[in-house]
Amino acid sequence: MISRSPLLQQLPESFLPEISHFIDFVMHKHKNRIAEPKMPDDIDKAWAKGFEEVDRLQVMTNEPDSEFKLQ
Repeated sequence: MISRSPLLQQLPESFLPEISHFIDFVMHKHKNRIAEPKMPDDIDKAWAKGFEEVDRLQVMTNEPDSEFKLQ
């Protein structure tokens, strides 16, 4: 595939492995972008809702069974 390109045919044969690796890298990078989950458009609202829910949580403290005194 690479050697069929007119532009690439003008390059020395020794360049082809490096160009092939670069093309593989670009293709791999592109595949990863497609697989990334999409962030919601209203990300600010989603974060605000999460913080509101956390604010409503009831915090319970544990009272010690006995008093400890430092000596």
